[in-house]
Amino acid sequence: MENRVTNARRYENGVLKDCQDALTTELPLQIKINGKPFSVTMRTPGADEDLVRGLLFTEEIVLPGHAACTFREERETADVHTIDVTIPPLYLCPNVHEKRTLLASAACGLCGQREFDAPGLSTRPLVPSGKLPLARVQSLIAAMRAEQHTFAATGSTHAAALFRLDGSLLAAAEDIGRHNAVDKVVGNLLKRDQLRDAQVLAVSGRISFEIVSKAYRAGIPFLLAVSAPSSFAVDMCQRWGMTIIGYCRDTRCTVYAHPEQVA
Repeated sequence: MENRVTNARRYENGVLKDCQDALTTELPLQIKINGKPFSVTMRTPGADEDLVRGLLFTEEIVLPGHAACTFREERETADVHTIDVTIPPLYLCPNVHEKRTLLASAACGLCGQREFDAPGLSTRPLVPSGKLPLARVQSLIAAMRAEQHTFAATGSTHAAALFRLDGSLLAAAEDIGRHNAVDKVVGNLLKRDQLRDAQVLAVSGRISFEIVSKAYRAGIPFLLAVSAPSSFAVDMCQRWGMTIIGYCRDTRCTVYAHPEQVA
């Protein structure tokens, strides 16, 4: 993942000085399905196939059978890349091209959608394979932070990481968009056929409903966040059997849903 160095002027201790600063790269990615435009998402280049694979899965564009998808990269211009996904119609959800408008911001999960369509607000709750020890939470957050190399250079990326319940790291990713980072790690495990091993999702920012929805679709029952969850995120975690833990900082954290699932 490449950063861009830019000239700037820094004001510090009453003095203005010329400097150079690293910026996180943000560029558009055109997504096509079977040759037809589906969406343009703003993202940080890198792991683009994982991003598209995860996005199509977590938004229920691709039905079970995602392994049948093939990906072809194209370069529209120097700054615009395209991924054309070939998906047999058998595995596509109905009216797939009505699911999104053409432009989706990196900051928003639902803003590109034409209508609200939660993945079954009364769907069967998830059942975790065991309890998550609260004493392990900080080590999981620390493991995610250790993978935030772009953030260390630029201070402007989000991160997501997936873990087994025993604390072992399965995948980590950074992106300018919170939802993109989640889609990248989900897509990475889909590609490696390891998504069933993931039990814990950690994110570097807040948890909104969109993050909960993606985690539910991926079958992940434990969510950790450095910041707070939204009210709707907590409500849906209560309904979907998911434990949501916010403010995971230093030696503290707050359990907002299903505390009986932590140890």
